[in-house]
Parts: sequence; structure tokens; C-alpha cells
Amino acid sequence: MILVAEDDESLNELICLKLKNEGFNAKGVFNAQEAIEILQTKRINLLITDIMMPGINGHDLAKQVKMIDENLPILMITAKSEFSDMQTGFLSGADDYMSKPLNFKEMILRINALLRRAKIANSRQITLKSTKLDYDNLRLSIQNSEVTLTPKEFYTLFLLLKNEGKIFTRFEIMQEIWGFDSQSDERVVDTHIKKIRAKVKHADDFEIVTIRTLGYKAKIL
Repeated sequence: MILVAEDDESLNELICLKLKNEGFNAKGVFNAQEAIEILQTKRINLLITDIMMPGINGHDLAKQVKMIDENLPILMITAKSEFSDMQTGFLSGADDYMSKPLNFKEMILRINALLRRAKIANSRQITLKSTKLDYDNLRLSIQNSEVTLTPKEFYTLFLLLKNEGKIFTRFEIMQEIWGFDSQSDERVVDTHIKKIRAKVKHADDFEIVTIRTLGYKAKIL
């Protein structure tokens, strides 16, 4: 279930409608206290929260939510777009940030990316025949030897292996690893894949496959 905390009733209803049209189960509340009560009793997969709400604001709600479930993804929405507001949102626990007026197609893209990222993060380890990845410690070992990857290299490899067989476009990898608002060129993904391949060339239980004109996928051997 996606929980929507937004005190503007019309916008709340519209967000929930858009989510339901995309196949999500959505529940709208109009203040932070209602959101906290639901979070304490029901399984929530993602929280969308406005910042300016009566009583507890979105920043304080995010802090309380992370104390209840530190892994729950939070998408914060606000009428403000200054960098300082965005920074405050991320520091309070938000995982992503959107400014009003909302682009609903973009919102769905961001939600799907957050849910995939949360699913991967909750699956903390991958173990193949001779390869082990430990997400919490960013540790990769191949044939009992530790391989040093940068964080982005590790996250990219983890993403591909966790979704073995799924083709990821460069844009999707950029979304997942660099973030939706990254200013980097998509070709930076090619550079990272090249470096990963060089570091894991002795692995005999998986390979990273290039899908011409599209992107990449992992194949477990």
C-alpha cells in the first residue's frame, strides 16, 4: 500500500486516483498524525508526504516514519523548490523529492524506482556458486577473494544480479544508482560497466551482457 499524506483534499484524491490507475493500492490521509497511526498498524510500502500540513509538518513526519521503519521509502512533495528546502527534506529522511505542480507521469517513474530500490535494499545479500555480495558492507568476494568496487560500481552490479535476466536501459540504471535528478550523461553507465567487468573478469558464475542499443543485463552461469 502507498500512503498519501496531503492536506489538500483535491490533490490527495487525484494522487490516489493516479496511483490506483497504475495498479497500486493507495490510501489518503490529511495530516501527519493520521499517517503515523496507519504506519503503526498497517504494512506500508511507500509514503508520499506534503511538507506544509497542519500540526506536524512533512519534515517531522519523515523523521518519525524513519524511526518506525528506517527502510520505508519516502517521496516528499512541496510547493517550494529552493535547494535549501530540498536539502532539509533529504536530511529529514526523504528518499526523493518533487515540486508542485506535480507531473504525474514523472511521479509514477519515481515511485517505481523507489520501490525497486527498496526491494533490492531489503534483500541484503546475494550468494552464487563462488560470488558473494553483501549490500550492508558494500563487500564483494569472488572465489574467496575480496574485490574492491566503488559504491556506484557495487550498487550497479547488485542491481543487475538481483534482477538476473532483466534488461536495464542506461536511463534506468542512471535512475536507480545516480538518482532521477543526476546531471551525468547516460554514457557514464558504460564507463562503470567497463570497470566492473575488468574487476570481476575471473568470476565464473555470472556475466554482464550488453544488449545492443538498449543497455545491460546479468546472466547467472
